[in-house]
This record gives sequence, C-alpha cells and structure tokens, in this order.
Amino acid sequence: MQNLIKRREGLLASLAASGNFIKGSITGVCGKCSRAHCICIRRSGTKAYRLTYKDGRQKTQIVYIPSRRLSEMKRLIANYARARELLQQIIEVNIAIFKRD
Repeated sequence: MQNLIKRREGLLASLAASGNFIKGSITGVCGKCSRAHCICIRRSGTKAYRLTYKDGRQKTQIVYIPSRRLSEMKRLIANYARARELLQQIIEVNIAIFKRD
C-alpha cells in the first residue's frame, strides 16, 4: 500500500512539473484561401498555422498561430500528451489503492 501511495505522490509531482500545456491540434493552411490542401500552397509557398480545439461547451475554436511561435505551440501540445499519460497513470494507481483499502 505504501508503495502505491509513494508512486502516486511521484506521479503527482511529475504532473506538477510538466509545465504549461494546451489541448488541440495544429493545421497548416494556405495563406491565400485558407484551405488545408490547396494548390496555391505550391505556387505561393505561404502557409498559415492554426490551433483547433474544443471549448467547454464542445464548440470548435480556432486560434491563429504566428510562424515564429509554432515551435512553442508544438511543445505545449506535446506537454499535454505527457500530462494526459501521467493523469491516466494516477487514475490507475488510485484505483489500485481503492481496491486494497
């Protein structure tokens, strides 16, 4: 039982240390017409990036991502994936603790 509690404390510390995160996905679209797979991307080379996510009411929201901040956004999305995995592990440990109690 103590091992499970220590494991949960470690997972919670890892979750707290995971930093900022954002849930969503990044799409690259044509800078001229805003379609994802447009022929004008090959002609102009201009590409814009957007973050797409669902808000609390499950409504799709779109946020423009400047090219200079694209790597930061990718890092935040990767942090979310790690935080989600840690949260799943915490849930599994909590279930194991509940079963033993």
